[in-house]
Amino acid sequence: MTEPQGLKDQQWFTNQVVRLDVDPELWSPQGILSTLLAVEGQMGRKRGLENGPRVIDIDLLTFGDEVINAGDFLQVPHPRMKDRAFVLYPLKDLDPDFVFPDGDSLSACLEKIDFKLEENKIYQD
Repeated sequence: MTEPQGLKDQQWFTNQVVRLDVDPELWSPQGILSTLLAVEGQMGRKRGLENGPRVIDIDLLTFGDEVINAGDFLQVPHPRMKDRAFVLYPLKDLDPDFVFPDGDSLSACLEKIDFKLEENKIYQD
């Protein structure tokens, strides 16, 4: 469980990081993100208030070692993932040796973040 970021007056979040193995000849990062946004919409996600309450939030964090900057639509690696313990900590469980395309290790990024773990809760302002 993760403490809400920014707007504190809302429920805590449950976070997961998953790895999908896809054929890059069949799936582009833009196509995957479009699919993820469609799933959010089908589940009732309404965009509006930044960091506000939401039914679901699915982000494309990385796509192999690619670096993509397609404006507001898509940035890979996700531009705020290095600052978010609720992303990095579960990623560490999945891939403890993960290295960002710029050479930063997952462990080094976690060391730079002020966060606290208590049982299954992540606190970070």
